Amino acid sequence: MGPEHFESAYQESAPWDVAGPQPAFVELEEAGEIQGDVLDAGCGTGENALYLASKGHFSWGLDFIPVAIERAIAKAHQRGITAHFQIGDALELDQLGRAFDTVIDSGLFHTFGERERGRYVAGLAAIVRPGGRLHILCFSDEEPPGAGPKRIAKSEIHEAFRDGWDVAQIRAARFQTTDHPEARTFSPGGPRAWLATLTRARA
Repeated sequence: MGPEHFESAYQESAPWDVAGPQPAFVELEEAGEIQGDVLDAGCGTGENALYLASKGHFSWGLDFIPVAIERAIAKAHQRGITAHFQIGDALELDQLGRAFDTVIDSGLFHTFGERERGRYVAGLAAIVRPGGRLHILCFSDEEPPGAGPKRIAKSEIHEAFRDGWDVAQIRAARFQTTDHPEARTFSPGGPRAWLATLTRARA
């Protein structure tokens, strides 16, 4: 999906643009699974990054939609939270020029085709410190067919991260969505998701 799709969604009520962090990332933070400096790749309007910043993490958010970053920066100012947000392409993560202990991905991985996934994973390898963690919340193939993004199988996650990563866990989760007409076609309780935790191999 190109930027036009996302820009159009932000002009209305994007189903993923909820008023708070995704519960899956709150659970990870409370369990001590999110460590050190954090990048939210494809941060949208910043709720996950702002939540983690409020918990003491040095938190960055990256998104290629300018209006999303503008709203994230405005939220940070309104809430008095220190977080860094910038416009950027998640397929060019190596150009950020810094490394992170943790990267979170809320609904980004499942938007990429096979070739784009390879570029994304290569970029992640360049910015996640050895021993660092990547947490991906993506649409699950257990979600019934219908509206919404491509459904992802566990095997696709294993295949994408077969080199240089250890898949620590892939467990069932849910996306929290807004009450958008499109969202009403999703499973009760929110679209089914996989929450994958991966560790960057040490050299």
